[in-house]
Amino acid sequence: MTELRVAAIDLGATSGRVMAATVSVGEGADRLEVSEVHRFPNGAVPIGGSLHWDVVGIYREVAAGLREIVRTGPLDGIGIDSWAIDYGLLDRDGELLGTPYCYRDRRTDGVLERVAASVSAQEAYAVTGLQQLPFTTIYQLVAAGGSAALEAATTLLLLPDLIGYWLTGAVGAERTNASTTGLYDVRERDWAVALTERAGIPPRLLPPLRDPGDRVGAVTPEVASELGLEASVTVVAVGSHDTASAVVGVPAEGSSFAYISSGTWSLVGLELDEPVLTEAAREADFTNETGVDGTIRFLKNVMGLWVLSECLRAWQSEGDEPVVLEAVLAGAARSPGLRTVIDIDDPALLRPGTASDPMPQRIARLAGRAGEPVPESPAALTRCILDSLALAYRRHVRTAGELAGTPVEVVHVVGGGSQNELLCRLTADACGLPVLAGPSEAAALGNVLVQARALGADLPDLAAMRALVRRTHPVQRHDPRGGLDWAAAEARLHSTH
Repeated sequence: MTELRVAAIDLGATSGRVMAATVSVGEGADRLEVSEVHRFPNGAVPIGGSLHWDVVGIYREVAAGLREIVRTGPLDGIGIDSWAIDYGLLDRDGELLGTPYCYRDRRTDGVLERVAASVSAQEAYAVTGLQQLPFTTIYQLVAAGGSAALEAATTLLLLPDLIGYWLTGAVGAERTNASTTGLYDVRERDWAVALTERAGIPPRLLPPLRDPGDRVGAVTPEVASELGLEASVTVVAVGSHDTASAVVGVPAEGSSFAYISSGTWSLVGLELDEPVLTEAAREADFTNETGVDGTIRFLKNVMGLWVLSECLRAWQSEGDEPVVLEAVLAGAARSPGLRTVIDIDDPALLRPGTASDPMPQRIARLAGRAGEPVPESPAALTRCILDSLALAYRRHVRTAGELAGTPVEVVHVVGGGSQNELLCRLTADACGLPVLAGPSEAAALGNVLVQARALGADLPDLAAMRALVRRTHPVQRHDPRGGLDWAAAEARLHSTH
């Protein structure tokens, strides 16, 4: 039995963490432990009217976290996962060209329609299998057409691959994240070069692909010296889309389960062997993204707890008294259920709130337009958000099962949202299915498990990885209770759209 010590770098749109993990597999000696060594805030930075990521600052914080881990012992490996879609461009010398844009930037407004003039929605879905999201990488690149940066670029690196490049000097794109770009053929498991060219994007930007578990490379001598790492430490490609890693960390048995990776975004879906590329799936706007071990993440992107965090930010700026999440959740639990529901995926909720147009005001507007009672207190607004999320989960879990022809017997909620007991209870009630909540660190666990297998741990497949999660991480079960008419609320919401 080998005990491995690895670092999981888990980057989110609002915060990043560097985790230390220990893994061993053996009779009576199972161990899968992760501990947060370094956490840092993250967020889009407004510069000149555009939204960017401070990717150099992110790298600085990653380096600080790795340096801290190494102080307590040597590492066997490093894995990196993050949100999808966003990228950096390198010039012919391997230097970063400018600061990467944030997917919430407005530069992609109207670009989806421009691309559809060259590649129809039906053609794109038949190749990529992707939900039509206006900020997908393909639309960002088309928006950048004619810019000096794009003309000088020789390589595109998604953000986890960019951090990995700075650590190792190796250029590549990991498949689970590549499959989110709109530039990837989900059936052929390769770049969709013809589609890329038709969209007006130079294929020279597309780097070599790698699979989860591939060894990206050893850290460079300079990095080893700067961070105190041994020169042999290897960066391992994991499911670098954080949802791909989170799905690995779902403690499911069998295949009749749905998952909700709940955080800034909620990713609601199924794990399948093959993509679902039917016209019905396209019209339902479901996405087919590559998962670990050649699986397909058949899912729907839902706006998620971003909406609540933006409300909290607005409330904090309005008054002198701090607004505490636990307090508004307690107030929401006492508020009438399903009094106000909105379309949580309305585009009005995508952009960050501003002083003149904060998120609570946007929610109130949506409620008023739909003829719903306008929530006014933080508790009522929070209940509206959570009810609306649970209603979206109900619809998408049911639709995913119907489109894939797959029965769903249980819903696993992982990620930070698994700690929101009210949301998990509402999800069980709305879906009419048991909800198993946890682990909250599913993305980090999935990252660690793929690393451990690549480094020699006896974890031959996803079933073995999930069994280890079950043995080491208890979940909280929520059974549906009844009492609220979710079907009527769904019909009410549907009648306004």
